[in-house]
Amino acid sequence: MKKRLVFGALSAVLFGAEVLIGMYAHGWVRSYLGDVLIVILLYTLFRTAFPEWPRRWWLLPTAILLFSFAVEFLQLWGFCDRFGITNRLMRIVLGTGYSTIDLACYAIGVVPCFIAEYMMFERRK
Repeated sequence: MKKRLVFGALSAVLFGAEVLIGMYAHGWVRSYLGDVLIVILLYTLFRTAFPEWPRRWWLLPTAILLFSFAVEFLQLWGFCDRFGITNRLMRIVLGTGYSTIDLACYAIGVVPCFIAEYMMFERRK
């Protein structure tokens, strides 16, 4: 239960930071820091819902990284335009512009997730 509360609190803080970045930030903060933090937010949200799963320490961060890459490649493909998504919020969440730098930001963002998973795995041993 303690893990769930910690990850839930981290999720709330990261979500607040993402909202503030989306509303007020410009330049590198919005372009890069937001992408780094979104991967960590996905990780903390998953850990809030499933604090003890999966058992292999590398599996969850890898899955989140692959999911993030998949969303980015959907942007390259023009997913929102091809499916006629016009809702502004959905276009922001899904993204409309592919960038290889975003892939690097996701990879940077998943590093703390790998570290956290490894540390929790080692503590369980």
